[in-house]
Amino acid sequence: MSETRRDPAPAEPAAEPTSEPQAAGLAEAPARFGLETPSEEPSGPDPVALVEAFLFAASDPVEERELQLLLGGRAEVGAVLDRLRARYREGGVRLERIGRAWAFRTAPELAPHLARTVRPLRKLSRAAMETLAVIAWQQPVTRAEIEAVRGVSLSAGTLDLLVEIGWIEPKGRREVPGRPLTWGTTQAFLDAFGLASLADLPKLEELVRDGLFKPPTAD
Repeated sequence: MSETRRDPAPAEPAAEPTSEPQAAGLAEAPARFGLETPSEEPSGPDPVALVEAFLFAASDPVEERELQLLLGGRAEVGAVLDRLRARYREGGVRLERIGRAWAFRTAPELAPHLARTVRPLRKLSRAAMETLAVIAWQQPVTRAEIEAVRGVSLSAGTLDLLVEIGWIEPKGRREVPGRPLTWGTTQAFLDAFGLASLADLPKLEELVRDGLFKPPTAD
Protein backbone atom coordinates (compact mmCIF):
# COMPACT_ATOMS: atom_id res chain seq x y z
CA MET A 1 0.00 0.00 0.00
CA SER A 2 1.40 3.38 -0.94
CA GLU A 3 1.62 6.18 1.69
CA THR A 4 -0.49 9.28 1.25
CA ARG A 5 1.70 12.40 0.88
CA ARG A 6 0.76 15.22 3.18
CA ASP A 7 1.47 18.86 2.50
CA PRO A 8 3.44 20.63 5.22
CA ALA A 9 1.38 22.81 7.57
CA PRO A 10 1.44 26.47 6.61
CA ALA A 11 3.73 28.58 8.74
CA GLU A 12 2.06 31.00 11.12
CA PRO A 13 2.44 34.63 10.07
CA ALA A 14 5.02 36.55 12.07
CA ALA A 15 3.57 38.94 14.58
CA GLU A 16 3.79 42.56 13.50
CA PRO A 17 5.95 44.63 15.79
CA THR A 18 4.05 47.09 17.89
CA SER A 19 4.55 50.76 17.25
CA GLU A 20 4.91 51.65 20.94
CA PRO A 21 8.65 50.92 21.27
CA GLN A 22 9.29 52.80 18.07
CA ALA A 23 7.27 55.78 19.25
CA ALA A 24 9.04 55.72 22.59
CA GLY A 25 12.37 55.64 20.82
CA LEU A 26 11.44 58.66 18.72
CA ALA A 27 10.28 60.52 21.79
CA GLU A 28 13.55 59.78 23.58
CA ALA A 29 15.71 60.72 20.61
CA PRO A 30 15.89 64.48 21.36
CA ALA A 31 16.94 63.79 24.94
CA ARG A 32 19.57 61.25 23.80
CA PHE A 33 21.15 63.81 21.50
CA GLY A 34 20.85 66.72 23.94
CA LEU A 35 18.06 68.41 22.02
CA GLU A 36 14.82 70.01 23.22
CA THR A 37 11.41 69.25 21.86
CA PRO A 38 9.75 72.21 20.11
CA SER A 39 7.13 72.55 22.82
CA GLU A 40 9.66 72.77 25.65
CA GLU A 41 10.23 76.32 26.93
CA PRO A 42 13.83 77.31 27.70
CA SER A 43 14.44 77.69 31.42
CA GLY A 44 15.63 81.01 32.79
CA PRO A 45 16.40 82.75 36.08
CA ASP A 46 13.71 83.47 38.62
CA PRO A 47 12.17 86.88 37.73
CA VAL A 48 12.31 88.14 41.32
CA ALA A 49 15.95 87.10 41.72
CA LEU A 50 16.81 88.68 38.37
CA VAL A 51 15.32 92.06 39.27
CA GLU A 52 16.84 91.90 42.76
CA ALA A 53 20.34 91.36 41.35
CA PHE A 54 19.89 94.06 38.71
CA LEU A 55 18.81 96.67 41.26
CA PHE A 56 21.69 95.83 43.60
CA ALA A 57 24.18 96.19 40.75
CA ALA A 58 22.72 99.50 39.49
CA SER A 59 24.43 102.69 40.63
CA ASP A 60 21.27 104.76 40.03
CA PRO A 61 17.54 104.14 40.42
CA VAL A 62 16.15 102.00 37.58
CA GLU A 63 12.92 102.84 35.79
CA GLU A 64 10.14 100.27 35.57
CA ARG A 65 10.21 100.15 31.78
CA GLU A 66 13.88 99.16 31.89
CA LEU A 67 13.10 96.40 34.36
CA GLN A 68 10.28 95.15 32.14
CA LEU A 69 12.70 94.98 29.21
CA LEU A 70 15.02 92.94 31.42
CA LEU A 71 12.22 90.51 32.27
CA GLY A 72 10.85 90.27 28.75
CA GLY A 73 7.81 88.02 28.77
CA ARG A 74 8.81 86.06 31.88
CA ALA A 75 6.71 88.14 34.29
CA GLU A 76 4.95 91.46 34.81
CA VAL A 77 7.29 93.95 36.47
CA GLY A 78 4.66 95.36 38.83
CA ALA A 79 3.99 91.97 40.41
CA VAL A 80 7.72 91.24 40.68
CA LEU A 81 8.40 94.56 42.43
CA ASP A 82 5.52 93.97 44.86
CA ARG A 83 7.01 90.60 45.85
CA LEU A 84 10.49 92.06 46.15
CA ARG A 85 9.28 95.01 48.21
CA ALA A 86 7.45 92.67 50.59
CA ARG A 87 10.61 90.59 50.98
CA TYR A 88 12.62 93.62 52.16
CA ARG A 89 9.87 95.25 54.23
CA GLU A 90 11.36 94.26 57.60
CA GLY A 91 15.08 94.27 56.78
CA GLY A 92 17.83 96.82 57.07
CA VAL A 93 17.56 97.52 53.34
CA ARG A 94 14.30 98.61 51.72
CA LEU A 95 13.17 98.71 48.13
CA GLU A 96 11.97 102.26 47.54
CA ARG A 97 10.08 103.90 44.68
CA ILE A 98 11.71 107.12 43.48
CA GLY A 99 9.58 108.85 40.87
CA ARG A 100 9.15 106.25 38.14
CA ALA A 101 12.21 104.30 39.22
CA TRP A 102 13.22 101.87 41.97
CA ALA A 103 16.31 101.46 44.13
CA PHE A 104 17.47 99.80 47.34
CA ARG A 105 17.92 102.19 50.25
CA THR A 106 18.91 101.89 53.90
CA ALA A 107 15.98 101.56 56.31
CA PRO A 108 15.14 105.06 57.64
CA GLU A 109 15.22 103.96 61.29
CA LEU A 110 18.83 102.81 60.89
CA ALA A 111 20.09 106.03 59.33
CA PRO A 112 21.16 107.66 62.65
CA HIS A 113 23.34 104.64 63.45
CA LEU A 114 25.01 104.73 60.06
CA ALA A 115 25.62 108.47 59.82
CA ARG A 116 29.15 109.60 59.15
CA THR A 117 30.74 112.92 58.42
CA VAL A 118 31.48 113.49 54.75
CA ARG A 119 32.89 116.47 52.95
CA PRO A 120 30.17 118.02 50.81
CA LEU A 121 30.99 118.17 47.12
CA ARG A 122 29.65 121.71 46.82
CA LYS A 123 27.79 124.06 49.10
CA LEU A 124 24.80 125.75 47.51
CA SER A 125 24.33 129.45 47.98
CA ARG A 126 21.10 130.88 49.35
CA ALA A 127 20.24 132.08 45.85
CA ALA A 128 20.67 128.56 44.47
CA MET A 129 18.54 127.02 47.23
CA GLU A 130 15.79 129.60 46.71
CA THR A 131 15.88 129.03 42.96
CA LEU A 132 15.69 125.27 43.45
CA ALA A 133 12.73 125.66 45.81
CA VAL A 134 10.83 127.81 43.30
CA ILE A 135 11.52 125.37 40.46
CA ALA A 136 10.54 122.36 42.55
CA TRP A 137 7.25 123.86 43.71
CA GLN A 138 6.12 125.75 40.58
CA GLN A 139 7.59 123.63 37.75
CA PRO A 140 7.65 123.96 34.87
CA VAL A 141 8.76 127.53 35.46
CA THR A 142 10.59 130.12 33.36
CA ARG A 143 13.55 132.24 34.36
CA ALA A 144 11.37 135.35 34.46
CA GLU A 145 8.90 133.62 36.78
CA ILE A 146 11.73 132.60 39.11
CA GLU A 147 12.91 136.19 39.23
CA ALA A 148 9.37 137.43 39.90
CA VAL A 149 9.00 135.09 42.88
CA ARG A 150 12.42 135.88 44.36
CA GLY A 151 12.23 139.58 43.60
CA VAL A 152 15.78 139.75 42.27
CA SER A 153 17.54 139.02 39.00
CA LEU A 154 18.76 135.47 38.50
CA SER A 155 22.40 135.06 37.54
CA ALA A 156 23.24 132.60 34.78
CA GLY A 157 25.60 130.76 37.08
CA THR A 158 22.79 129.77 39.45
CA LEU A 159 20.91 127.72 36.87
CA ASP A 160 24.17 126.35 35.47
CA LEU A 161 25.15 125.10 38.93
CA LEU A 162 21.84 123.32 39.48
CA VAL A 163 22.09 121.75 36.02
CA GLU A 164 25.65 120.61 36.70
CA ILE A 165 24.58 118.94 39.96
CA GLY A 166 21.82 117.21 38.04
CA TRP A 167 18.86 118.51 40.05
CA ILE A 168 17.13 120.53 37.30
CA GLU A 169 16.70 120.18 33.55
CA PRO A 170 14.90 121.97 30.68
CA LYS A 171 11.25 120.98 30.33
CA GLY A 172 10.50 122.52 26.94
CA ARG A 173 9.42 125.97 25.84
CA ARG A 174 6.28 127.83 26.83
CA GLU A 175 4.01 128.69 23.94
CA VAL A 176 3.96 132.46 24.53
CA PRO A 177 5.72 135.29 22.71
CA GLY A 178 9.46 134.66 22.86
CA ARG A 179 8.90 130.97 23.73
CA PRO A 180 10.95 131.07 26.98
CA LEU A 181 12.60 127.90 28.24
CA THR A 182 11.00 126.25 31.25
CA TRP A 183 12.74 124.34 34.03
CA GLY A 184 11.84 121.42 36.27
CA THR A 185 13.45 119.03 38.72
CA THR A 186 14.95 115.65 37.88
CA GLN A 187 14.81 112.15 39.32
CA ALA A 188 18.22 112.81 40.87
CA PHE A 189 16.62 115.67 42.83
CA LEU A 190 14.02 113.29 44.27
CA ASP A 191 16.72 110.78 45.15
CA ALA A 192 18.95 113.38 46.82
CA PHE A 193 16.13 114.64 49.05
CA GLY A 194 14.60 111.23 49.77
CA LEU A 195 11.34 111.92 47.95
CA ALA A 196 9.26 109.25 46.26
CA SER A 197 7.49 111.85 44.10
CA LEU A 198 6.85 115.57 43.86
CA ALA A 199 3.73 115.03 45.96
CA ASP A 200 6.07 114.57 48.95
CA LEU A 201 7.40 118.12 48.67
CA PRO A 202 6.68 120.45 51.59
CA LYS A 203 3.52 122.49 51.42
CA LEU A 204 3.64 126.09 50.23
CA GLU A 205 2.98 127.35 53.75
CA GLU A 206 6.06 125.53 55.02
CA LEU A 207 8.24 127.03 52.30
CA VAL A 208 6.99 130.55 53.13
CA ARG A 209 7.56 129.97 56.84
CA ASP A 210 11.15 128.85 56.25
CA GLY A 211 11.88 131.76 53.93
CA LEU A 212 12.35 129.53 50.86
CA PHE A 213 9.38 130.84 48.95
CA LYS A 214 8.06 134.35 48.46
CA PRO A 215 4.61 134.56 46.93
CA PRO A 216 4.48 137.06 44.05
CA THR A 217 2.78 140.33 44.93
CA ALA A 218 0.03 141.79 42.77
CA ASP A 219 1.06 144.78 40.64
